[in-house]
Amino acid sequence: MKLKQIVPESFCLKCQGCCRFRQANSPWLPCLMHEEIQDLLDRKIPPVSISIDRKIQPVFDPQSEMYLCALLDKPSNKCKIYGFHPFECQLYPFLINLRQDKAIITVDMNCPYVEKSAHTQEFRDYVKYLTEFLNAPEQIKLIKNNPQNLEAYEELAKVIELNLPDEAA
Repeated sequence: MKLKQIVPESFCLKCQGCCRFRQANSPWLPCLMHEEIQDLLDRKIPPVSISIDRKIQPVFDPQSEMYLCALLDKPSNKCKIYGFHPFECQLYPFLINLRQDKAIITVDMNCPYVEKSAHTQEFRDYVKYLTEFLNAPEQIKLIKNNPQNLEAYEELAKVIELNLPDEAA
């Protein structure tokens, strides 16, 4: 699955926010879908540790005293697997959030790009695109088959509610 991206690459490469975590067990760690794990194995990606709940385990960076995604190339600030990076990473700054047994799309208001452009027509158009994309039957099925990708990010702003059947959550 490949999502159209809203945040320009040049904007992302200047930011030092994504792919960095304060804790080794951060809820923000990328979580892989079943299909993505096999894809990484098939592509012979250098091994990374994946937790039992399918999260990519970060690597401690003593310089920043932060944990970095194992797939981040720190000098270039680029993802080592950007061409086929995980769905959660493609989705960011949007996240699939679980609230009161409902799957909703939320947006991280701490993302500098969101802060700058959340009130633009481009942003509203992207939310419409994302709504249609994620509510397509094949995406609903994928989300239902990967419940580990549903997190409870309470501090984020609600954007849309997904049309998941009740048994999805």
